[in-house]
Amino acid sequence: MAVRVLTPQAEDFPRWYQDVVAKADLAENGPVRGTMVIKPWGYAIWELLQAELDRRIKAAGAKNAYFPLFIPESFLHKEAQHVEGFSPELAVVTHGGGEKLAEPVVVRPTSETVINHSFAKWVQSHRDLPMLINQWANVVRWELRPRLFLRTSEFLWQEGHTCHATREEAQEYALRILSDVYVDTMQKVLGVPILVGRKPDDEKFAGADATYTCEGVMVDGKALQMGTSHELGQNFAKAFDITFQSAAGGAAEHVWQTSWGVSTRLIGALIMCHGDDAGLRLPPRLAPAQAVVLVVRDEGDVSGTARDLVGRLTAAGVRVELDDKVATSFGRRATDWELKGVPVRVEVGPRDLAEGLVTVKRRVGRVVEQVQLANVVDAVTVALELAEQDLVTEATLRRVQATTEASTLDEAIEAASSGVARVPWDVVRGRPLSGGVTVRCLQRSDGSVPTAGDEPDLVAFLARAY
Repeated sequence: MAVRVLTPQAEDFPRWYQDVVAKADLAENGPVRGTMVIKPWGYAIWELLQAELDRRIKAAGAKNAYFPLFIPESFLHKEAQHVEGFSPELAVVTHGGGEKLAEPVVVRPTSETVINHSFAKWVQSHRDLPMLINQWANVVRWELRPRLFLRTSEFLWQEGHTCHATREEAQEYALRILSDVYVDTMQKVLGVPILVGRKPDDEKFAGADATYTCEGVMVDGKALQMGTSHELGQNFAKAFDITFQSAAGGAAEHVWQTSWGVSTRLIGALIMCHGDDAGLRLPPRLAPAQAVVLVVRDEGDVSGTARDLVGRLTAAGVRVELDDKVATSFGRRATDWELKGVPVRVEVGPRDLAEGLVTVKRRVGRVVEQVQLANVVDAVTVALELAEQDLVTEATLRRVQATTEASTLDEAIEAASSGVARVPWDVVRGRPLSGGVTVRCLQRSDGSVPTAGDEPDLVAFLARAY
């Protein structure tokens, strides 16, 4: 009887997810409840994703900076909705150096307050605007129901914070980040098709005027909020007195602001959108190793040929690893690489090599082909391109199949219990939902993002969510 490596998705999807995180060697629980240790394979994925995001953030004009981990508790009380929204999740330090602190400090749950403290000093004139700042950091939100990557008490993220002269400029920039940074990365790099829209007002970020969201649909039909961009209006500007002298030289005016962020939750999305019963399936751009060359048995010139293939693939720009650990069975090693989601395996064994061949296996689709040694680089390059295309095609088709058009609230709730319901917003607005179903986002009927929550003829997307 074959040993079952993972719990099948159809049997228990949450257990399958936990199995993949553990057996693909991505992360493990830390010693404090709700924390996580990101292991080298998982962190390498995060580094590649971080680089893709960082490049796009800089192309949008933002510059990286760093702000303190500890925030005076009084800062959070300057914006009433903000502190109310975060109070249940705060970690507060009351003692330091063996003594009680004169004022407790909060371990940052997000950095609007501490960054705006600096903005109040940095912004004086219209010449200082727009001010576009991004931070890569960790944050702490005391999570009651932790799940690795999806909800942890400490996680890694980027958070952008900006100041603008007008509301229109702030709104334009918040939407630019949403499309040019987040949606572009999620769809082109992660291969996850995204529902983009506006959050209903009762679900917007604490202290924001409007929240725009990116929602992915996972294998089990549930939605996952993958990133958000917020219009903060002048709420924090007034609380922290961030003003500028206009070009006209009149009275000092408060700036208009945005904030936006994505986190290591994106790795959870990667797992749940692309994984299968054999483990993780990585898009090539996020694979720490895009190909692995496996020595089947170390006979004759097998190891030498494998090392030569690694050199050729590396020279062609492929991230590749050599697996010549023949003391471990070939089947066990092949299974481990499948679990980790490496897009392509090149298997070098004495029988194939005697005929001048190697075996190339694609993780997506399980396609197997015999390839001449001289053609391996071309075959791997094509396999990587096809892997990227196939993941996007599969995920897009799955989202289409999971989405149901509904015309009544009862129809929408039923459809959203196992997938996504698209329903007129007027049918849902102000009415209670059940069964864990929530409104994930609002769109215009043409699929574009509304800039106001009371626009006519809006469409709501409903689903259960992580």
